[in-house]
Amino acid sequence: MNLYWVKTNAFIRKLFSNYIWLLPNNDKKIYLTFDDGPIPEITEWILEELRIHNAKATFFCIGKNVEANPELFEKIVTQGHSIGNHTHNHLNGWKSNTSDYLENFQDCEKTLARCSEKLNYALPKFFRPPYGKIKKSQAKKIKNKGYKIIMWDIVSGDFDRNISQEKCLNNIIKNIEAGSIVVFHDSLKAYRNLKYALPKVLAYLQDNNFKCVQLDTKNVPARK
Repeated sequence: MNLYWVKTNAFIRKLFSNYIWLLPNNDKKIYLTFDDGPIPEITEWILEELRIHNAKATFFCIGKNVEANPELFEKIVTQGHSIGNHTHNHLNGWKSNTSDYLENFQDCEKTLARCSEKLNYALPKFFRPPYGKIKKSQAKKIKNKGYKIIMWDIVSGDFDRNISQEKCLNNIIKNIEAGSIVVFHDSLKAYRNLKYALPKVLAYLQDNNFKCVQLDTKNVPARK
């Protein structure tokens, strides 16, 4: 039994309407996102699959992984993808006090800003809480810094070693719609399912005239 919704429940989206869950549109735009990287080999493989299918995406990066792999951060940016903050050490907000959580968020912010400045990249203020777990007090402080909190419409389940590769693929194919924000993971744990599902998802989206675009300040509305 999954302990997560593959398709985010509409009641949850309404209850937490100050977060971004999906971006409905009439142009069949889809927003693929990758959490937890950058990771050697895996990030490069993801980037190559995106290039092959002429797709853009958004990478929610862990600060310590960016520090360890700045060249991969550079590849993500120079290939036209967007970047978001995913904390410095992948903190669970529910298990962290607000001051510690905000400090960790800021550590990631500084790392991303430093790397972005070298590339002359205008870093968007996007934040995704690890595990989707964040306290109201934490979210308020992060939003007060001008950030938009990006959640998701579909969880691929690539991190779930108890599901088959086919199930991971079908989680997306059966639930995708214009405006969906889809979560994949740029991680070793997810790689078995990701390697199977991502190329097939990209081919399916291409065959059905969906457009994979990155999140940017123009297509993500503000939430109070």
